[in-house]
Amino acid sequence: MSDDSISPSAPSAPLRICIAGAGAIGGTLAVRLAAAGHQVSVLARGQTLQAIREHGLTLHDLHGTAHARPAADHRPSFGVQDVIFLCAKSQDMAGLLPQVAPMVGETTVVIPTNNGVPWWYFHREGGRFDGQTVKAVDPEGALAAALPLAQIIGSVLFITAEVESAGVIRSVNPHLMVLGEPSGEMSERLLRVRAAVESAGIEARATDRIRDKLWTKIIANISTNPLSVITQGTLQQLYGLPELREVVSQIMRETLLVASSHGARVDIDPLTFLQLGEAMGAFRTSMLQDLERGRPLELAAIGDAVLEMAERYAIPMPITRAIVSLARFRGEAAQQQRAPQTPAAPQPAARAA
Repeated sequence: MSDDSISPSAPSAPLRICIAGAGAIGGTLAVRLAAAGHQVSVLARGQTLQAIREHGLTLHDLHGTAHARPAADHRPSFGVQDVIFLCAKSQDMAGLLPQVAPMVGETTVVIPTNNGVPWWYFHREGGRFDGQTVKAVDPEGALAAALPLAQIIGSVLFITAEVESAGVIRSVNPHLMVLGEPSGEMSERLLRVRAAVESAGIEARATDRIRDKLWTKIIANISTNPLSVITQGTLQQLYGLPELREVVSQIMRETLLVASSHGARVDIDPLTFLQLGEAMGAFRTSMLQDLERGRPLELAAIGDAVLEMAERYAIPMPITRAIVSLARFRGEAAQQQRAPQTPAAPQPAARAA
């Protein structure tokens, strides 16, 4: 069943929605959903939390400028929610899931929005690896144990956004969210969430093959994010400059083989994919933004997990592996440069012979 064959459900009543993580994506969702009349709360911390409490959230996107003042706290003080969007980086999920647990009731829907291969990938996958874990993103199985997997709906976000300052987000491209049950079921709760997202002015699609759409986004992520860290290139440069476009194309080809080996049907015309990417303009990938802000890079989910899934079928990925390794080196070097320097211990004075 294709996405287009699924008719949209009727607009739903306002929902209690928590956005866990108010960065570029979380802030975009919070503003749009609040503007649609949903009861939105935000789990945030630090300068972002302070900015939301004092000034609210401001979003500049293709709809214009919108402002929202959602309830905000660093604690899960909002009560049981209908929907929780997990908008943290994949490496931050282990710390986030125990925080949101008190807001999860029997019917709460939990929707991770992070990039790369999700920890729930093999939950009700139906194939030879059904029920297994992706070690790169959940090495000890802590994520799978933190929340009931049955309450997760998968999502793939095609939203480009950037934080201009604490509480202020800018997005210059159309918003699209694809939602799907890990089991492939077209459930009532799936259609209800889809309707809520659509009511917020975000194009929303429900699919019975969410992993196909995951691989589309995974291919986009892995072919550009690590390379952007090495080159400092924008999407326009990565997809447009011949020398970078060739590297992007090789990584795409390697990853497409992994996707098809895992049963995904990825409908990508490489040339069109490259042209659309170039048309996104001088936008910096989320991984490049993290590098520039001194944050850890999301390489486990975007890079290592794909390499792990390639190894399940003994698929070599030489170009991808090299680029991921170089990006990791660049990220670790940047972290070391930003780390506080410990003063060197005084050396004993030299004595004349």
